[in-house]
Amino acid sequence: MNKLLRYLFFVLIIIGSGNDDVFAQGDNMRSNFRRTPAPNANLRVAKRNPKLDAARNRFIAQQLALTNEESRKFWPLYNQYQQELTAVRILKRLNNSSSQANGTEQIDKDLSYDSQMVAIRKHYRDEFLKILPAEKVSELYKSEREFTDELIKQLSERSIRAGN
Repeated sequence: MNKLLRYLFFVLIIIGSGNDDVFAQGDNMRSNFRRTPAPNANLRVAKRNPKLDAARNRFIAQQLALTNEESRKFWPLYNQYQQELTAVRILKRLNNSSSQANGTEQIDKDLSYDSQMVAIRKHYRDEFLKILPAEKVSELYKSEREFTDELIKQLSERSIRAGN
């Protein structure tokens, strides 16, 4: 299983390294957020890397071994879950940008965003449990963490190899 993970991420990195514009666009978007915060960040959803999303979804699908019926109900719900978390992450990033004044208000907003993320996770945990057994929901969260950890590791190794 570990070899499969490494192979998957190696392929993902090779695909991603062929298109440096994807990473440059992400950095450019982050700098745009710092300079010009959107009045309503919920409407402004960051462009996600479709190859990365597809790799994550393949990894999760493989780990969960969903039936056709489970898959039909799970993926739309999971995509909605990801969109909601992303929207709150954007707000949190905007709050922590250098253009925001530091102080109690910023800390309170940051804690509020953390609470919102917990509330979203709890809500969707309950929704996932309606269509998946508890073991698969637990495996979902473990798989997300494994995917993220491996991705960070691969990106870190890539950065070291590039001399950054």
